[in-house]
Amino acid sequence: MTEIILYGADWCPDCRRAKSYLQENNINYTFIDVDLDQEATAKVEAINNGKRIIPTLIINGISYTNPNNVKLASVLGINEIGKVQLFGADWCPDCRRAKSFLRDNGINFEFIDVDEHDWATEKVESINNGKRIIPTVLIDDTPHTNPDNAKLTELLSINVEKEHKIYDTIIIGGGAAGLTTSIYAQRDRFDTLILEKSTVGGNAFLTDKIENYPGFQSISGPQLMEKMEEQAKTYGATIKTGEEVVSIEKKDTLFSITTKSTTFLGKSVVLSTGSTYRKLGIPNEEDLIGSGIHFCATCDGAFYRDKDIIVVGGGNSALEEGIFLAGFCKSVKIVHRSKEFSASETYVEKLKSIDNISTYMNNTPVEFMANEKQLFEGLEVKNNETGEESVLKADGVFIFIGLIPNTKPFEGIVELNDKGFIQTSGLAETSVSGIFAAGDCREGAIAQVAAATGEGVLASYGLRDYLK
Repeated sequence: MTEIILYGADWCPDCRRAKSYLQENNINYTFIDVDLDQEATAKVEAINNGKRIIPTLIINGISYTNPNNVKLASVLGINEIGKVQLFGADWCPDCRRAKSFLRDNGINFEFIDVDEHDWATEKVESINNGKRIIPTVLIDDTPHTNPDNAKLTELLSINVEKEHKIYDTIIIGGGAAGLTTSIYAQRDRFDTLILEKSTVGGNAFLTDKIENYPGFQSISGPQLMEKMEEQAKTYGATIKTGEEVVSIEKKDTLFSITTKSTTFLGKSVVLSTGSTYRKLGIPNEEDLIGSGIHFCATCDGAFYRDKDIIVVGGGNSALEEGIFLAGFCKSVKIVHRSKEFSASETYVEKLKSIDNISTYMNNTPVEFMANEKQLFEGLEVKNNETGEESVLKADGVFIFIGLIPNTKPFEGIVELNDKGFIQTSGLAETSVSGIFAAGDCREGAIAQVAAATGEGVLASYGLRDYLK
């Protein structure tokens, strides 16, 4: 529950005002009279650089000095339509998307970080049948698990007007390829719009450390993507997150892009939707996703501090994320179906120096095991040489076995290969004049940030020629 302490005094008009506002909105709080409690007086002075300013409120560990009712509404998520609470974490892409959408639409919300409050984690798990799914949004105490922008629009009765502006190009996907395309297009004085269904940065944003991007010996994924986003905005790009595209239609010389919430018009389109993590397709996988099975160490690794985990995969991503997890997990077991890793030698060498990582080579995952509460408790594997099956016990498992292109909305619009990747030629041109493709969703793409930026440059040259 939200923890609120109000330091004040009965004679103080602003204290009475703050107390009245909290009471009117059924907000529970603890009142401590500074006239009767010397420790409270000292606390108020410590917070306010020696000044005895009241009311001073502590809300979930954060202090607020004499907040007016507007500030209280903002911090506590009080709106005419109801009280909005968002349980999440700063590293969570969908939490960032939801927070951005609520702010953009003038919705007050109380953000409660599950990494900082054990009670918040417990509440999220109780709402989601033991699963740690964020964001979990409560509207007047009614929970909604990871609602997309369209659902939030409906729940909060947000009035979304149809977009009538015509952009020079609409970029679908806000990862490295899409951001680079917009930077180059804006420098050519083309007005660009980026539509991103989750949060800006794509898979790179979920990478803890990037050590092969030119100019940076080492940089975190979020830092690099935030720099790209800032540069795109500086040049004038419009970025809208939480906009999931459901259809593309060409009308004369314009493209009509329909999302779950509205429609946008553009003279050209760049598809840079990237890819998502591939699943194993073995028993209990779907049921245990979020209850012990994960695909992003940066996103969910924090839940497993000082615990035992399994990593499935043998490529660069598997070893990179395994090494990252070993930094704070008790132990890491890496399971790979082949006799040798396919990762670069740099990562393979690093494994040898990490004591809490063990490897299970030439082992194929057979089935995920669940306990009586239907939570993950282990992975059954089969030794490919002996045929012997065994169960590896752990608190959680992270799967890194490749990527699937996010191109399903474009089936029947542009030509795809048999694996779903977009086919291109020349300057990133697709089978439809005026539609271009860049990044991990394109056939032949290299799943690296540096390569994605290069493809963004290529796409920008293609759309420049087309628009001219």
